Amino acid sequence: MELGQQIDAIPPVLYWRYHLNPGAAFSMGTDHTWVFTIIQSVVLGVGLFYLSRLGGSWLWTLGVGGLIGGVAGNLTDRLFRAPSLVEGSFEQFGQGHVVDMIAVPHFAVFNVADSFIVCSIIGLCAMMLFGLNMDGTRDGKRKPTPDDAEAN
Repeated sequence: MELGQQIDAIPPVLYWRYHLNPGAAFSMGTDHTWVFTIIQSVVLGVGLFYLSRLGGSWLWTLGVGGLIGGVAGNLTDRLFRAPSLVEGSFEQFGQGHVVDMIAVPHFAVFNVADSFIVCSIIGLCAMMLFGLNMDGTRDGKRKPTPDDAEAN
């Protein structure tokens, strides 16, 4: 596809459109692409840290894993797409444009990674709101430990 080209997928509700986004959602901050690269790198690191410490809750694992996958997908574009690495120059490193391709009427053009990020954040917020802890327990309840058995 060429930049700006649109192909009907399921008209009138879904189209494929080739769009390059140097900014964040809705093309905000297009002059500060490097800031998003730093933020995404930090979120990826924190996500990997928490993923290694999750235990017992497949919902938290799914949410954090989806967030990591989405952020890693967009970060890959930021690091390895033009203008980030043009002819070996590191002048604009980390300022690559993210490829967006999913278009729905009266909304922004986005990609699969964006969908993973949004859905994961909604899921993680819902789990926190409903009191599901990262270890699989609910607020006010905790899993019994071997020390509890010895105390009785």
